[in-house]
Amino acid sequence: MELFWYIVLMTMLTIYVILDGYDFGAGIIHLFFAKNEKDKKAITNAIGPFWDANEVWLIASGGVLFFAFPTLYASSFSGFYLPLIMILWLLIFRAIGLELRGQIHNKMWEGIWDKAFGISSLLLALFFGIALGNVVRGVNLGMVTNGVSAHEPHYFFLPLWNSTFSPHAEHLGIIDWFTLLLGVIGVVALTIHGANWIIFKTNSDLNEKLKKVVFNLNIVLLALVIISLFIWHIIEPQPFHNFLDKPWLFIFPIITFTGLFGIFKVKTFKKHGLGFLFSSLFLFGGLTSTVASIFPKVLPSTNNINPDLTVYNVAAHEYGLSVGVYWFVIAALLVGVYMFVQYRVFRGKMDDVGYGEH
Repeated sequence: MELFWYIVLMTMLTIYVILDGYDFGAGIIHLFFAKNEKDKKAITNAIGPFWDANEVWLIASGGVLFFAFPTLYASSFSGFYLPLIMILWLLIFRAIGLELRGQIHNKMWEGIWDKAFGISSLLLALFFGIALGNVVRGVNLGMVTNGVSAHEPHYFFLPLWNSTFSPHAEHLGIIDWFTLLLGVIGVVALTIHGANWIIFKTNSDLNEKLKKVVFNLNIVLLALVIISLFIWHIIEPQPFHNFLDKPWLFIFPIITFTGLFGIFKVKTFKKHGLGFLFSSLFLFGGLTSTVASIFPKVLPSTNNINPDLTVYNVAAHEYGLSVGVYWFVIAALLVGVYMFVQYRVFRGKMDDVGYGEH
């Protein structure tokens, strides 16, 4: 049952990244490339009917984490307290930036909320990439100092950064040069993803420009991915051992690079949705490859005193996990119906939606 709920949790988080990821990317495009009111309207129209429903996947994932893996929930929500509070405030400012902008038709008012929406989207993409970097790198479980564990084995707390800015420090920070690299990859990948969504859902004058932006950013993304694969050896001496033990797992890196190389053809696609499909494949493949590489770990320990947190030592009791399956099936059916109706109603181009107009 632990494995079932782990797959459920990772699936929900992947769906969240793909769906809310295009919202973050659209916000970044809005911040840097929307130069006039028409362009800004096109971007908000493209995400307007979807963004709040997309964020529900994050809340639902937190619920599943609390239910199925309470030890991991307790450990991570205390250890990552500072960035989680920052993410919460960024989600709030991003939402009110969209909702309050159209309440008063004044350039200064609109400019403030445009910046709130764009900067929050940029920082959220950065922080979620950094969060992935922390999971890959691991944390100092038990707050071990000089070989002595100061707390229980699953406890840790991280400041935003430490003085060394190193992923090899005894007392780590949230941000170091390795996690920051993954944060930058997150920003670039989600910017591409958001641009592909805008191209898919609008006939904006921005679209031709965005195709060039996507192509150029994809060169940067490819370079960053290759660099990260080499650097991973510095963090984890045997980062690909799961793939060598179970060769079928190579399907996930293949999906990653299929998406990555497919994005390079964005300028030639006749169907506008293909770019979004390939960026979704890249995000799906990248996340699943990362998960497969560290499995069964869910939060590695950077010391030799306390063990890694794994799928099996952080899970709830077998009985609770079994009963929860019935409720999950009901919830999954309801969500499936809702999403089908939502994307059916808002299929096609979104130029005339008029989101946020008052």
